[in-house]
Amino acid sequence: MDAFYASVEQLDNPELRGKPIAVGGASERGVVSAASYEARKFNVRSAMSGVLARKNCPHLIFVKPRFERYKEISQKIRAIFYDYTDLVEPLSLDEAYLDVTENKKGNPSASMIAKEIRQRIADELNLNASAGISNSKFVAKIASDINKPNGQKTIPPEEVIPFLEELPIQKFFGIGKVTATRMFNLGIFTGLDLKSKTEEFLVTHFKKSGSHYYHLVRGNYYSKVKPHRERKSVAAEHTFSKNLTSEIFMMEKLEKISEELEKRLLRNKVSGKTVTLKIKYSDFKTQTRSKTLPYFIKEKAILLETVKELLYQEKVLNSVRLLGISVTNLNIHSKKTVEKPIDIQLKFEF
Repeated sequence: MDAFYASVEQLDNPELRGKPIAVGGASERGVVSAASYEARKFNVRSAMSGVLARKNCPHLIFVKPRFERYKEISQKIRAIFYDYTDLVEPLSLDEAYLDVTENKKGNPSASMIAKEIRQRIADELNLNASAGISNSKFVAKIASDINKPNGQKTIPPEEVIPFLEELPIQKFFGIGKVTATRMFNLGIFTGLDLKSKTEEFLVTHFKKSGSHYYHLVRGNYYSKVKPHRERKSVAAEHTFSKNLTSEIFMMEKLEKISEELEKRLLRNKVSGKTVTLKIKYSDFKTQTRSKTLPYFIKEKAILLETVKELLYQEKVLNSVRLLGISVTNLNIHSKKTVEKPIDIQLKFEF
């Protein structure tokens, strides 16, 4: 979907159409979740601070996110997908992979199917979508960004290798700024440069990822579309209006975050064994601390006790702007998992 959250807001409020808007917060701690294409002309981007976004575009309009509304629209979009194939792998509310090798319409052209789906989304929901079509999820993902907004790009099998060879390395899906910079320092600027390196060379410099990059640029990456993706984690976090400098204040915030996380675990009917504390400092450096328990948990009291241990595991490095708690190693990975009640002696300070 093209600028999904922002487009939904413009759809529901005609006064916002054609104007630069950002979904998110304008405060000092606010972050842009999505920006309309009118705002992007002023270099307003998702994950940008609200203050910087306002600086780039003084007349920017901020809108509070309405995730229930976005979820409602997302479900309608997926209903359209399922008219064509049951092999739909959602990545988020606004993005999904579809395998249309065998489709319900019997249409031999994936490009025509993509065009028809995009047209239905426009006709039925008044929203624009873009698509990438190829013989692998990796290439289709890259192709989906080429003709945005409201366009599509097909990379047929015989063009995949030339396409990857000419592609700037920073355009490879999964290669972020840090990795791209490391590659630049090694003389790797394009897919062809990457292809010229041996697997041994890449593994030496990028460890396990090196082998992945070696096969990726040769088109040897055929991950299946997985229609039933298992949830791997449940998390809750909060960014504070003022930096926290004391562990005591941090524990107060972590109690509220634990309460929210407990609600999410109960709502999703899952428990987990591994608890991770996420700390983002005022200089934006992020640190995580984890502990794996011998039993599945979802209760606030146990979450809080574990997080307290992680927080006091070592001294915080700086003032803190964000705290988060996540639970992984969930009990949904095996249908045979049986969660037995366990009596746990909790520790309390008197």
